[in-house]
Amino acid sequence: MTSDDAACAVAHGEVPTESGQRVLVAVFASPVAEHLLRYGRDLGYTAVLVDPAGAEGALTAVPELGPDTDVVVTDHHREELGPVLRDALQHDARWIGIMGNPRHEGPHVQALRDLGVDEDRIKRVHRPIGLNIGSRTPPEIAIATLAGLIADRNDKPGGFHF
Repeated sequence: MTSDDAACAVAHGEVPTESGQRVLVAVFASPVAEHLLRYGRDLGYTAVLVDPAGAEGALTAVPELGPDTDVVVTDHHREELGPVLRDALQHDARWIGIMGNPRHEGPHVQALRDLGVDEDRIKRVHRPIGLNIGSRTPPEIAIATLAGLIADRNDKPGGFHF
């Protein structure tokens, strides 16, 4: 069977796909987090919401994060931003990112510096998140983010160049 035949068989549901034990952690209850977690489950992620304010169904603290964990912070205006990111950066998460405008330094940088987090750890935080598809709505942002995570996981640039 060629790789094209195998890809077709997967697309038609004729063979199971291997997703591993991927975990998606959305930080802060928000419309984007809701869509990330919903779509993430469809993609085979174990979906986890972390919200220090205790949103329904959320963990209030960052759990143990392993190398198969992707963390997406969905609000950069929350006062808990620095401590939550600091705690996430203490683990071996595969990928950590935060929503925000790429045209200026995000507030997370100073928040982490104020907490004594070293610059190398701060540089682990990706910003912006997702593929540049011009997303504006929470579902679009979630799709762009998840597509970016898939591309990164598969060492692909994302987009229409193969």
